Amino acid sequence: MRSQDYGDVLGGRKPVAAPEVAAEPGTVVEEPGSGFCGAVVRVERGTARHDAVVLEDRHGRHRVFPMTPAGFLLDGRPVTLVKPAPAAVSGPRMSASGSRRVEGLGAKVAAASRIWVEGVHDAELVELVWGHDLRVEGVVVQPLDGVDVLGERVAEFGPGPGRRLGVLVDHLVAGSKEARIAERVAGEHVLVTGHPYVDIWQAVKPSAVGIAAWPVVPRGVPWKEGVCAALGWGDAGEGWRRVRSSVTGFRDLEAPLVGAVERLIDFVTEQ
Repeated sequence: MRSQDYGDVLGGRKPVAAPEVAAEPGTVVEEPGSGFCGAVVRVERGTARHDAVVLEDRHGRHRVFPMTPAGFLLDGRPVTLVKPAPAAVSGPRMSASGSRRVEGLGAKVAAASRIWVEGVHDAELVELVWGHDLRVEGVVVQPLDGVDVLGERVAEFGPGPGRRLGVLVDHLVAGSKEARIAERVAGEHVLVTGHPYVDIWQAVKPSAVGIAAWPVVPRGVPWKEGVCAALGWGDAGEGWRRVRSSVTGFRDLEAPLVGAVERLIDFVTEQ
């Protein structure tokens, strides 16, 4: 696609109004300022004035651009990208986890069983994807603030019949500290599952976040801080907001995390 002359204010000609085009996935546009041409991947929250669109070029590279008026070219003509209208509902609505959504769900007394995760980010991600399912079952998710205290916390909880405990652990691989702790606490009423990633951020697919791969962080550097430095994301708080806003459902997560959480939900909701 090549830019064309559609009027120059300085030249005394009135610019042509750019029609609005829904930023549907797969729509191929060009951002004339950079020359970047790619297909729409998704629309995400941007600034207070404009949403942002993620484009993917033919090499698989992602770029994010604000959806400014007349900010893109479609077949060589200026257009204003706008957020697509919500799809009409036909048949049962699905939750972010892929389950059938229960409409008109009221408040439910919390079940005695619980799911524990390592930190606040883990809890937010589980809520984002599986929150509807957990509210249907009345299951509460609570952060542990680290796995080192798991043994004493399990003893305090007192799992038993009708009071099951599911635990989601980061970096659950053979021979790790996390694996040894999990073996000590697991039992008939306690199930520990996990994923192999260093941090819950890494369980989000790089393509969902708009990067080619998660950076390799040198030993001795805190993982989140190292990732943010490598990607130019600012501090860990800003980095987490980027990661969290990129997740719209289970398809944005790696399969080991999805499987681990599904097993925990099944375990704590068994009668």
